[in-house]
Amino acid sequence: MPETALQPDPRRWKALIFIGLAQLMVVLDATIVNIALPSAQRDLGITDGNRQWVITAYALAFGGLLLFGGRIADLWGRKRTFVVGLAGFALASALGGAAANTAMLLGARALQGVFGALLAPAALSLLAVMFTEAKERAKAFGIYGAIAGGGGAIGLILGGLLTEYLNWRWTFFVNIPFAIIAAFGAVMVIREPAQGRNRNRLDIPGVLLVTTGLVSLVYAFTRAESDGWSAPLTIGLFVAAAVLLAAFVVVERVVKAPLLPLRVVLDRNRGGVYLSLGLAVIGMFGLFLFLTYYLQVVLDYSPVLTGVAFLPMVAGMITGSTQIGARLMTRVAPRHLMAPGFLVASVGMLILTQIKTDSSYPALILPGLVLMGLGMGTAFMPAMSLATHGVQPRDAGVASAMVNTSQQVGGAIGTALLNTIAASATTAYLTAHAASGGSPQALQLQSMVHGFSTAIWWSFGILVLAAGIAFTFINTGHQGGAPAGADATEEDLNAIPVLAH
Repeated sequence: MPETALQPDPRRWKALIFIGLAQLMVVLDATIVNIALPSAQRDLGITDGNRQWVITAYALAFGGLLLFGGRIADLWGRKRTFVVGLAGFALASALGGAAANTAMLLGARALQGVFGALLAPAALSLLAVMFTEAKERAKAFGIYGAIAGGGGAIGLILGGLLTEYLNWRWTFFVNIPFAIIAAFGAVMVIREPAQGRNRNRLDIPGVLLVTTGLVSLVYAFTRAESDGWSAPLTIGLFVAAAVLLAAFVVVERVVKAPLLPLRVVLDRNRGGVYLSLGLAVIGMFGLFLFLTYYLQVVLDYSPVLTGVAFLPMVAGMITGSTQIGARLMTRVAPRHLMAPGFLVASVGMLILTQIKTDSSYPALILPGLVLMGLGMGTAFMPAMSLATHGVQPRDAGVASAMVNTSQQVGGAIGTALLNTIAASATTAYLTAHAASGGSPQALQLQSMVHGFSTAIWWSFGILVLAAGIAFTFINTGHQGGAPAGADATEEDLNAIPVLAH
């Protein structure tokens, strides 16, 4: 294809604004509802047993359908999928904000997950095909990485403000202006390259197997949290997930046009990104959950003050992503950014294992959050870029979907696994110290903090493991140009004329 046909779109930086806005909306929604959940539960009379479904309904739909959404983006076109995803997400958010009962709210959350699964991979794959020059790609992915990394913490802040000063329903309604602005901007300025479509027929068996497999996996971890790891339903769901996902791999090896071409995940570097990123998100989501409860229940922070307490972490993520990751990505190999980034984040996590019932925010929590933010921001940025670097344009949607899938499944696993660990440690501490005398309320708080600290220790270990995987698996050179030399696979070399300018 002639080089002239591949000139960069002059409106690509304007397009980045609207892509970033859409990504922020999706990431916000993963945490913004958490703070509003107690108020929504009281208002709608949601039972304690059904409360978890407000989170789980979204996670199941989003995590289960991401690969399908990525393939749809490759088939329909990323811009069209992006706009459809925004419109559907806005309608689902309006339905959630207007919910009159539990069923209506849960249905709205599931619909948000469905359209989020279209929107998220379309947004990332648009970046992958619009920004291909090394330095520009670094800047674009630096901004995107900061949004992806810091959006969850911003959701806690915004959720606190909206819940405390307006109403829990505004945690849904706030998505509507985001979606309208992003959709209008997308229609006006986004122009994706025409040569990147994958017009092969949709792999229906693959869609059914991977969707049911991922839903089973996410739901298994959710049931483990509530029913225990040895419950028959939990074990059955894990077995079903293993069988379905194994069958999916077999099908993808033999069908002519697979939903997920195995070349995408069997690439050593992309596989390392997916695995290390998923592990890192396990630790990070656990931290959000425990620190939110710690600040509100133990230190008696208000919802707004709890959100503000996370601001240094957001600032650290933005700094790590845009000032460290983006500046060094074209000169430093990804593993030399990702592994140290995860290790710096683990040091922040190590500091936070020392929390007590009367810990000082400036002396203990603040440095832990800053290090977490700097480390994760530095690691996320090259990870996001490497996950789609060198991939053939026709595979950009599914490669992008795999990034989101690793994060979403990691988040679901992290919430369930670490919550179970924290609850067990809390119960054990309470039982061991029940006869020690003292105030029952003080003992309850001490037990809770011990549970949180134990879970954060696990998060620390998981982040160290993520650093080890990133350093061991990822062996490509810096992203200062198209894949080259010994680090490039045959497919990467074939893709160079398409991706390079």
